[in-house]
Amino acid sequence: MLDFQQTISRPVRFSGVGLHSGKPVTCIIHPAPENHGIRFCRVDLPNKPVISALFRNVVDTSLATVLGENGVIVSTIEHLMAAFSGLCIDNALVELSAYEVPIMDGSALPVTKLLMEAGTTAQSAARVYMAVSRPITHEQDGRSVSVQPSDKYEISCTIEFPHPLLRSQTFCLLVDAENFSRDICGARTFGFLHEYEYLKRYGFAKGGNLDNAVVLNETGVVNEDGLRYPDEFVRHKILDCLGDFSLLGIPLLGKITTVKSGHAFNHALITKILKEKDCWVTVTSETYRPPASD
Repeated sequence: MLDFQQTISRPVRFSGVGLHSGKPVTCIIHPAPENHGIRFCRVDLPNKPVISALFRNVVDTSLATVLGENGVIVSTIEHLMAAFSGLCIDNALVELSAYEVPIMDGSALPVTKLLMEAGTTAQSAARVYMAVSRPITHEQDGRSVSVQPSDKYEISCTIEFPHPLLRSQTFCLLVDAENFSRDICGARTFGFLHEYEYLKRYGFAKGGNLDNAVVLNETGVVNEDGLRYPDEFVRHKILDCLGDFSLLGIPLLGKITTVKSGHAFNHALITKILKEKDCWVTVTSETYRPPASD
């Protein structure tokens, strides 16, 4: 556990296109003060409206995670939010010149590199955690996502697809900056060729191509350079999971287990967690007491 909140030591900047909009966008991430959290600022709009990256502001999860407030949206935030979570960055202001975060290479690797180069600065306010005190589960039709007590932040993810390259894959992650940067941040978003063609036909994925996604046909990977990891698919699902649960607004102490889950399913569990306030407590490194072992 970290004792104190962290922000980045200096601003970072990158540009690209939005996955679904296809529009060019520049992103500048600034250090932010204690208890600020992660906030997005639409500098392309009058009065530069700001939206906090909190679960209550999620307005859509059908194709990407979208935040919205007072008619203003910020879209496809999950990879950037995963990088903040994986690197233990609590406070930052993200300026965007359009509504969608750049997709970059389809992973969190480019922004993770930039954030690590910038470095982090410990602040004076205590880091507050959501410590899970009893198990809580959401399940339906063979899919499930649960969280149970742990003195660490862990994620175990299982995916199953009727495809010869994917089939069933499981990956377990102890979430810290070293493990995230080595094992997870480079895993790219993936999809099937027929889905990509469908999205294109109906005006989505305008910025999607083989440079920012792993695309599968009926037998294998279309991308000439192949995969970055043999199990890149399940690792990317963990990346998405990190982004989803970061919207709790404070870091988690608990073990998340997902089976065939996705953004909407993860968000259903978050809703349940926030409603059932007896399943967690807020703690700092000074007040935390590890759960009793069986």
